[in-house]
Amino acid sequence: MQTTALTGGFAKAPQESARAFRAVMNVMARPGLIETLTGAEPPAPMSTAAGTLALTLLDGNTPVHLAGGLDCPDVQDWITFHTGAPFAGREHCAFAFGAWDDLLPLSGYPVGNPEYPDRGTTLVVEMPVLETAGAMLRGPGIKDTAALNLPDLAAFQANVKLYPLGLDFFFTCGDRIAALPRSTKVEAA
Repeated sequence: MQTTALTGGFAKAPQESARAFRAVMNVMARPGLIETLTGAEPPAPMSTAAGTLALTLLDGNTPVHLAGGLDCPDVQDWITFHTGAPFAGREHCAFAFGAWDDLLPLSGYPVGNPEYPDRGTTLVVEMPVLETAGAMLRGPGIKDTAALNLPDLAAFQANVKLYPLGLDFFFTCGDRIAALPRSTKVEAA
């Protein structure tokens, strides 16, 4: 295990993990909202927000898939050391981290089943830019409408049609995070 794996965790774990969990739940409850998410310093190319999310939600019983540039020894060792999460292929993961193109095709991830719809994968999409512009969002947690730049409108429109099954999404960029639960309707702006 490389020395980069041993650093970059929460300095004050109880306070930082509680603060991070609150921010993560806030963006999931309010699609289109962008929050700052800090506390972790993961190895490149993983963003601060994605690393903090990993420390907050992964544990030894949470299979994780790394795609593209994130599937590298530094990030693997860091996740193993700080969370103990086992690595899995996309067809068996609870969380997947990567850039949009690296995470495709979405059809390879579990979407849950009628008895356990919560067993759908949560994808953490590393974005080059994250802003409240672009696609129009409607649904639970949104007063009227919200906006978020999304990488592929059609993919999210197809995902909501699977509800209550489907995939959930977090979008990260630097130290910023937003979310798109499977229940959110997506329309062109």
